Amino acid sequence: MAKKKKPDWYTLDNAGILYSALQKEEYSAIYRFSAVLKERVDPAALQRAVDECMPRFPGFAVRIKRGAFWYYFEPNSAPGPFVKPDISNPCQPVRFKEDNGWLIRFYYYETRISLEVFHALSDGAGALTFFRTVLAAYFRETGRDIPYAGQGLLDLREPPLREEREDAYARYAGKRATRGGMQKKAYPNTGTPESFYTLNVTMGFVPLDKLRETAKRHGATVTEYLTAVLLKVLIEKQRRERPVREKPVALAIPVNLRPWFPSGTLRNFIITIRPCIDPSLGEYPFEDVLNYTRHFMRLEQDRARMRASFTGNVRFQTNRLLGVIPVFLKNPIMALSYRLAGVRPYSGTYTNPGAFKVPHEMAPLIDHMEVILGQATVPRVHCASISYGNTMEVTFAGTLKERETERDFFRFLIREGVPVKVISNREE
Repeated sequence: MAKKKKPDWYTLDNAGILYSALQKEEYSAIYRFSAVLKERVDPAALQRAVDECMPRFPGFAVRIKRGAFWYYFEPNSAPGPFVKPDISNPCQPVRFKEDNGWLIRFYYYETRISLEVFHALSDGAGALTFFRTVLAAYFRETGRDIPYAGQGLLDLREPPLREEREDAYARYAGKRATRGGMQKKAYPNTGTPESFYTLNVTMGFVPLDKLRETAKRHGATVTEYLTAVLLKVLIEKQRRERPVREKPVALAIPVNLRPWFPSGTLRNFIITIRPCIDPSLGEYPFEDVLNYTRHFMRLEQDRARMRASFTGNVRFQTNRLLGVIPVFLKNPIMALSYRLAGVRPYSGTYTNPGAFKVPHEMAPLIDHMEVILGQATVPRVHCASISYGNTMEVTFAGTLKERETERDFFRFLIREGVPVKVISNREE
């Protein structure tokens, strides 16, 4: 008897299920990584590199389909993805039936190469592995002697590994799930919305050694320090607005689970932690905010606690009763749940995927890295950072006309003795 062929389609992980349910005409969970090179980009060479890499990364070479009960991925054999000249407003919404169904995009502008990813496919760690490998292939196409493997590259001469597409949440889910009640509504940090899909982007470039020295002076890591700075400026911003009662100020901080739960997955494998300060309790000097942030973030990154956190989401995904509810009914329920549990309790998001490391042969060819989180579901700014060499790049992006958050954030760093160079796509 012939062996039954395994279907090519596969289900979304629990993070992918959420992002696909939230998808609508004016919103997609999109993020962008950019590498700014030391020479102009050759678009033809970049297209050849993308074409060479796609078979090695089948988890990115998919389209999303809506089944009766859940969304699912299937291989995308359509032409593409095609390299395109860059656009002024990045991270545009994905429309599942447009652009041949591709959920990733490649752009170029002068010396910049950018990758945009729909978050249902992958988290930042997985996307950076993909992007790093594409950059290596691009440099080989332009005549450089770049290795095929090592320093985070996946070898294009080898077939894809099964674990690269595994649902690591399901693999590591435990027996107990966190029982969390509804979080308090946080200071929303919203304001005047821009016209349809005008994404305001402000980037600050700081010397990493100086930033590390400043964070170390406070006894913190760079991520802990920048989280505390953002909390502090939001506390002060709310206070200037003189509300009747000050609300908690809270951030969504994604945490990569791979260091605690070993996996080679290129799909989503993160949880979100919530540092929160309640300024209605009294004054919070910066040192107090930082002390709280440092201890909170270290306590939350506990293996048992993190496992319990994502186990509940896995149970939701595998619940038999929910499994028979049609997807057109599930989507609005999940969207409402996200607004109550994923938007209402937060004042914004800050994510730092860390240092972008490459083989030493590639290092002299890249000037710096950039990262952008796409628009939020409400008019507020999100913050993201990434480092390369001695440059840390910090981005604020959103559909908010006001710019107090990013202005106050960078001014705080300057007062701390950290020099900042700021650029923006805003029209002055």
